[in-house]
Amino acid sequence: MLVGFDHADDAGVYLLTPETALVQTVDFFTPIVDDPYVFGQIAATNALSDVYAMGGKPLTSLALVCFPDKGDLNILERILAGGLSKMVEAGCTVVGGHSIRDEETKFGYSVTGVIHPERVLANQGAQPGDRLLFTKALGTGVISTAIKKGVAKQAWIDAAVKSMTTLNKAAAEVITAQTRESGPTWSVHALTDVTGFGLIGHAREMALASNVSLVFESAKIAVLEGALDCIHSGHIPGGLKANREFAECLVDYDPSVPEDIRTLLFDPQTAGGLLISVAAEYAGALTGALQDAGVPAVEIGEVFPQRKPLIRVIP
Repeated sequence: MLVGFDHADDAGVYLLTPETALVQTVDFFTPIVDDPYVFGQIAATNALSDVYAMGGKPLTSLALVCFPDKGDLNILERILAGGLSKMVEAGCTVVGGHSIRDEETKFGYSVTGVIHPERVLANQGAQPGDRLLFTKALGTGVISTAIKKGVAKQAWIDAAVKSMTTLNKAAAEVITAQTRESGPTWSVHALTDVTGFGLIGHAREMALASNVSLVFESAKIAVLEGALDCIHSGHIPGGLKANREFAECLVDYDPSVPEDIRTLLFDPQTAGGLLISVAAEYAGALTGALQDAGVPAVEIGEVFPQRKPLIRVIP
């Protein structure tokens, strides 16, 4: 076992040969949008993300389905079709799955990928002086809550759906670009995807695993359209509150950081972006390469030697 439970990483990594290791993960959840096809796409995008977050290439997947006994099978067909569309886009073969009768619909995948054992990108390894890049905007959690309440504007829904159905494939391919002579091109030291624990929660895991502290520049963090409106209107998911109660004790804010931004930093993301810790001399070039590949990456912070507070948020 190369990567296990030690540092709350995104997926497990198991050595097969000196040249090959398996990357394994599983994720499924209840519907967060009304359209069953889009729900399937989101579930697949989210499950695939953990393989990309390790620097791996997804190969095969198994569908996990919970569906009501008397449910409309046309809806189930659309969910499966949506998921398959993203698996096809990822080049990941759906080899089967398992279904059970359940009062509440749930859907997702177990995904298996491969990686060279010397090129695993875990959340451990961030180094003082590194720059922190992030590849998506925040806000899917609060917007999903507004969707469930029937109060989300269409523009908000469209922005959230676009984010949640965008694979991290293009970003991962740029991040893991190799040169024959010297290995990874960009000196990426640590990598994780930002999902259910929010930006602060996953940053906490990276900081603790790497024995460093992090500083985020809040003004540089991209925000989905409507996300702050949702916060102002009180559309706060339970997961956000739990994330904040758990991790905020390790965070210090500059007094000028607005309360709505502080809240958003704990928003649980679905199929969120990749948080990258990269050597400072490569940060600009990697950001440019990601943007050239259509990934809206921005530099949002810096890594420091471990100190208190573990995470600091400045304007």
